[in-house]
Amino acid sequence: MMRQIVTETVLGYIFWSLFQGLGPMIWFYPLNELEISGYEAFCLLWLSPIIAFFGTIFNLIQSKLGLACLRVGMLLCIGSFQAPSTLSRLEVLAVGNGLAMLVLVSTLWSKSQQQRCITVWGLVLGFFAVLAGRIWLTSFNPTWWDKTTNSVVLAIGAIATIDKIVTESSKASEDKTKSSHLQCYWFPTSVGFGSLLFLTHWLFGEVSIVTRWTVSRYPDHGPMPDPWGCVILLSLATGVVLSVSQSLANNILWWVVGCLSLIGLYWLPTWKAFACGSILATYTMSIWPEMLDRLTTCPPVKSLLTVMLTYLVEIFFSVWTVAYNFVPGGVYTREHTDYLILCVMVCIGLALFSKRRTKEPSYTSYVKISEGDMPGKPVYIVLLITVMVGLAGFASRLHQQKNGQGPERPNKQFTAAIWTYHFGYDNKGWPSLERSAKMLNETGADIITLLESDASKPFLGNNDLGMWLGEKLNMYVDFGASTRDHTWGNLLLSKFPIVKSKHHLLPSPHGELAPGITATVNISGNLVDFVVTHMGNDRDVLDRKLQAEVLANELRNSPNPAVFLGYVTSAPGSRDYKKLINHGRMKDIDSTDQERWCEYIMYKKLIRLGYARISHAGLSDTEVQVGRFRIPDNPISYQDNDRYVTDAQLVDVNTRFNPRFGPYRHGHNSIPDHLFHMSTPKYFLPRT
Repeated sequence: MMRQIVTETVLGYIFWSLFQGLGPMIWFYPLNELEISGYEAFCLLWLSPIIAFFGTIFNLIQSKLGLACLRVGMLLCIGSFQAPSTLSRLEVLAVGNGLAMLVLVSTLWSKSQQQRCITVWGLVLGFFAVLAGRIWLTSFNPTWWDKTTNSVVLAIGAIATIDKIVTESSKASEDKTKSSHLQCYWFPTSVGFGSLLFLTHWLFGEVSIVTRWTVSRYPDHGPMPDPWGCVILLSLATGVVLSVSQSLANNILWWVVGCLSLIGLYWLPTWKAFACGSILATYTMSIWPEMLDRLTTCPPVKSLLTVMLTYLVEIFFSVWTVAYNFVPGGVYTREHTDYLILCVMVCIGLALFSKRRTKEPSYTSYVKISEGDMPGKPVYIVLLITVMVGLAGFASRLHQQKNGQGPERPNKQFTAAIWTYHFGYDNKGWPSLERSAKMLNETGADIITLLESDASKPFLGNNDLGMWLGEKLNMYVDFGASTRDHTWGNLLLSKFPIVKSKHHLLPSPHGELAPGITATVNISGNLVDFVVTHMGNDRDVLDRKLQAEVLANELRNSPNPAVFLGYVTSAPGSRDYKKLINHGRMKDIDSTDQERWCEYIMYKKLIRLGYARISHAGLSDTEVQVGRFRIPDNPISYQDNDRYVTDAQLVDVNTRFNPRFGPYRHGHNSIPDHLFHMSTPKYFLPRT
């Protein structure tokens, strides 16, 4: 039995990898086009079980040969990561998800009770295997990380798939236990399980998500992903252990606890919300076996179709709550996660309580098979191993946590950078973390703001970019507005300690909700304020006007030297530009640069030393801008540098930018490498 459980766990891992991987690939297209692209239709392959309405086809996919072909095809589609183009990768991945759904309808409704049972526990344990793998890769799924890890997953999956095909009985024996198809309320059961599937992917697809829902400003920023993600992992595992009690899952008071915990996660502050998230994790996994047990007593094809339709409605609604400015009907869904919470929990409640359990025996999850009652010892052993592997992953990264006072800066010099990060995907849809981290490190930036950086949402991969980059670059992290605040993210990374910060949801009456951070950083004993933001789109004129007023007030009221790193969506000299400069009492780092539209660097009470624009080389749709400054000894009486040169030999070696980005360059860089461009770098010197 242990061998079968391990095999099913690997197959469950393959299922979850395919399932979690499709959303980000579909999202790649509307992300670039800022509108519905048509590629969303690929998600319809999740409805592939519709072909099993025909009895001949259903019998074919339940045959040994048919199921073997589906399993092999499903595994091969894991190799989509190594496809030559974005579209071919999406096509293969979508087909893989379609095959996975056919495997699911075949095995969950198998004539063999043993097959149904181990499929249920394989899905549960495979989910934990995915979580453990993500912990070791700092929130990223190893299947979709790089070609090496993808190949390793393919190899392990091949062993499990071959073992399953070889050991699978050629003819499943039918159960003596009969399902109650005619008595089962299949529709509420299916809608409820679809909502449970969405809830699991939405909030627990990676163990750091709850901490990003509850993040707050410095100094009381709330639970950090490492180590507090351990609590979520253990809470999920506790739910599996408690799931052995069917009476608990069917207890209406336990459902009320689940409802209140989800409400608390959304509405309560920081630590209270995190406690609610931990309880919700336990509740969620405690009802998975019971919900699957009920689902398998329902008609297979129309039930699984309803499950996936429910999931699709809810996942699209979650997109609509954030992307409302670019989608039809967005005015009705704007920031309405509360509607989604209500829908999810009501649907789960209807599934559990529209037909109350009496004394009828379990049909799938809690049955007695060849070696005893399920879940048996093999399930708990594999669960324990996967949890221990996950905890070991956290322990291995403890030394990577940022602490201390940052690098020594005897000349009070620091470098700041701004970049629109594109959620950690390059312009072809592949992960860009390693390449972007290398480039950011080469800029020498001490403080970095990354816009469009909240990828903790399921359709963006459930990835924690802040945690990954913070550990990779050895920097403090201010995540900015929380994931539950319906923004695209505004991340601040600093090599120096962040003393305090304030998170802004800027006025956005018409367009997408604009995030911002005001942070005070201790740079070698000197306090410097940073105001970072992504303002609204150029078409949202009133939004940008109101946002500029708030930001200008923040800058004006800053008592310390200050730097503004912002995506302003306006030309130099525009209304909003002038508001920031004049009312905010700021200086443009290079007022002669008229070839800007989005990103700007401004400053006050500092001495500017250098300014550079670095091409994105296909990692994003926006360049990187870098500014270098010195903190004056006397911020009231000092002389700023007011002339520039382009010859690096004329400035101190410590002031020069990294020559790795090439020489001074006019115009755009079209070479696929990170190089200086747009008449930079420039160095600023005092008046002669």
